[in-house]
Amino acid sequence: MGLSFLPPLALAQESPSTYLQELLELADHKKLHQQRYWHLLLHYRQDFLGGYTSEVDDPGFFQSKEGKFDPEAELHATLAQFFSDNVVGRSQQVAQCAFIARFQWLRLHLQFDETRLPFQKCERFEHWLNELNPASITMIFPSAFMDNPVSMFGHSFLRIDQQGQTEHTRILAYTINYAAEVPPNAGVEFALKGIGGGYQGFFSTIPYYVKVQEYRDIENRDIWEYQLHFSPEQIYRLLMHTWEMGNAYFDYYFFKENCAYHILSLLEIANPQFHFTDRFLFWTIPADTIRLLTRQKGFVKAINYRPSGSTTLKRKRAAIQRTDSHFLDQLTHDPSIADQKDFHALPEPQQIFLLDLASDYLRYKNRTNKSRANEYQAKNQAILTRRSHIKIPSPPFPIRPFTLSPEQGHDTLRMNIGVGWRNHEFFEQIGIRAAYHDLLDPDPGYTRDSQIELGSLALRHYHRRNQFRIEQLTFANVISLAPIDSWFHGPSWKLKFGMNTVKTHSCDLCSNGHMNVGAGGALESHLLQREVFFLFGEADVNVSRAYDENHRVGGGISGGVVANVTDNWKWLISGGYLGYLFGDQSDDVRMTVGQRWTFAKNFAFRSTFTHHDRDNEILAILHGYF
Repeated sequence: MGLSFLPPLALAQESPSTYLQELLELADHKKLHQQRYWHLLLHYRQDFLGGYTSEVDDPGFFQSKEGKFDPEAELHATLAQFFSDNVVGRSQQVAQCAFIARFQWLRLHLQFDETRLPFQKCERFEHWLNELNPASITMIFPSAFMDNPVSMFGHSFLRIDQQGQTEHTRILAYTINYAAEVPPNAGVEFALKGIGGGYQGFFSTIPYYVKVQEYRDIENRDIWEYQLHFSPEQIYRLLMHTWEMGNAYFDYYFFKENCAYHILSLLEIANPQFHFTDRFLFWTIPADTIRLLTRQKGFVKAINYRPSGSTTLKRKRAAIQRTDSHFLDQLTHDPSIADQKDFHALPEPQQIFLLDLASDYLRYKNRTNKSRANEYQAKNQAILTRRSHIKIPSPPFPIRPFTLSPEQGHDTLRMNIGVGWRNHEFFEQIGIRAAYHDLLDPDPGYTRDSQIELGSLALRHYHRRNQFRIEQLTFANVISLAPIDSWFHGPSWKLKFGMNTVKTHSCDLCSNGHMNVGAGGALESHLLQREVFFLFGEADVNVSRAYDENHRVGGGISGGVVANVTDNWKWLISGGYLGYLFGDQSDDVRMTVGQRWTFAKNFAFRSTFTHHDRDNEILAILHGYF
């Protein structure tokens, strides 16, 4: 009799589409597709016409065919997919697990009923999260590496610091890294594809010791660590979205959508009150993002420094007494020197320091010179054997960086205003440089002896002729000076191309397209505070109506010195000779004398004298960095 009161089976089981429709109506009522956090999760950017486009380029990241351009359609399709057992995305999981950050956010706002929408168990995510064992997040900044175009501006990634982690076990933590998938030895291809979005960029989680080995030990880059202030809930949100990004790739743009930009997007997921990525409209330089983070009151809790292998060696070598330097050189060539009476006559602390430093150097050479790795490894083993005979632990030796941390450097956008004299005529000049740093800019926070100038423009007004003109447009001007000594033998090189004005026998001021490349060497001295002398062999190309056949091609030699007189005062003196064998067959003797005085972190005064064939110029200019 009681069975007659039961409804038919078809009525007892609610259709999933019924609950889905309720959720869709509630989401529309709350306008969830318009909320900032939904846009952050899908990486939407508003375009000029008021619509939206996601920066994600992987079709599998979207559940709607219109999802890349339509936040509402993507939200509807995502909700529908939560009712399905089908696997989605590159990670091949059910949608609740593949897009767990979306699921948890919508669950919070729509109050999912588990009896009507069964929750999936995301074992892969839970295992990954337990393996990470997160307690805090640290931003990692390896300094610039001039010999690799990918790393010329530095790099940014996150480290997930674990529960119970100590200073010594921190190296075992995992990182969150974003990078382009670039084939080995890409060369010029990287420059073209990297600028134009020709590579795909992916997020990955890699052990920190692997990244330290790559950046600090192999590429000799100092590493700065910035511990960030996030609550456990914010860390969880960041990691959920990182998990989701395993289903996505982005077209990689070297100047804009690069490592620093996408790492900032993760920080916005953790705390949507941050609007970090909005600050970078045209280019994203990793050092600028570090400065942005440190300007957020209370956000950076601590800053730590990991010196590179070369910095460690240079600092330790500078600390030894001059009378001990010959022992060090002998030890690295013949470890048996440690068995001789002269060496044993040294105080034990000196013996320990010399043996430790010799071992550091041999391990460095083992990493950087694979053709002789076995030789260096055998010598190091001999040194360690002799070191083991002295039963005294090595004392700590704190390593000071050669340059300050990046947030203490000048800003990268530079504007200037000045006055000058050129060939008996006065002029005023204003200029702007998009990025980044040149040899005469203030040194703190930047890699020593390096220059990267991009997008530099100078406009002038000449008095006598009352003429306004573009005086100079530099697309790229890059210099890397690598001082050579008995331990380090890196090459120096330079590259410049752009437009300037020239004076010749047939033209007073003519526009000139130019390209210059050079390779050579550098030496360091300390006659004043510090000087770097350099010498280059060069190839030079000019294209202008000022020349016969509208061009000239040749080469020659140049050299000079960059000298730090004081912490705030720096000089650059250079000269050279170029002879042109093709096109306009001529020659050019060049000379430049410049000095810079820094009177505030982001303000400096500079004056220069420049001589070219038939062309002399004096310029006094004020630089501001923004």
